[in-house]
Amino acid sequence: MPEPRGKFIVIEGGDKSGKTTQIELLKKFLDSKKIDCFLTREPGGTNSAIAEKIRAIILDPRHQEMDARTELLLYLASRAQHVSEVIKPALEAGKIVICDRFDASTFAYQGAARQIESDIIKSINDWAKYGLAPDLTVYIDITPEQAAVRRRDEKHDRLDAETKEFHEVVRQSYLEQAEGNDKWFVVSAIGSIDDIAEKIQNKVDDIL
Repeated sequence: MPEPRGKFIVIEGGDKSGKTTQIELLKKFLDSKKIDCFLTREPGGTNSAIAEKIRAIILDPRHQEMDARTELLLYLASRAQHVSEVIKPALEAGKIVICDRFDASTFAYQGAARQIESDIIKSINDWAKYGLAPDLTVYIDITPEQAAVRRRDEKHDRLDAETKEFHEVVRQSYLEQAEGNDKWFVVSAIGSIDDIAEKIQNKVDDIL
């Protein structure tokens, strides 16, 4: 894949971490600086009908019988389409791409929590994502206990409905991935929205 001209920023976070709010605030921040940015998400992808159809299958709460290997391969199929159709062209056009989740989620959910060997995931994932790596991964950290006291809506996807123990394994995997990695930034979800936003925006400023 050609060297991208833009920057690829991924925002990760557990259920009720405030990830969606912080993504919106980061986009407003970049817009205020007249920086051309593009929002997308995984599974699925902005303007990718194929990746979005795969997302619907993955997250459908009726699909409780889904095998862990099926889940992994669906995520990677969505990612391959997402990178080739959406992310790569945006980066080559010089845009800042902000992605709600990327492959760190795969190692946390399908690797650590579903117990699929990380070597297997790494090999297939590298191929599916065309070798693309984020310039920065921001992880908004929240414990399952902290998330439980936050207001919830009535709709839960298949992964949100997993146990507290499942989500704690996911959280620990994120923290392990971040440890010692200068392309990661960990920020607590506990605090004022504006304070958290400022920390994230300052870190993004550092790489632009």
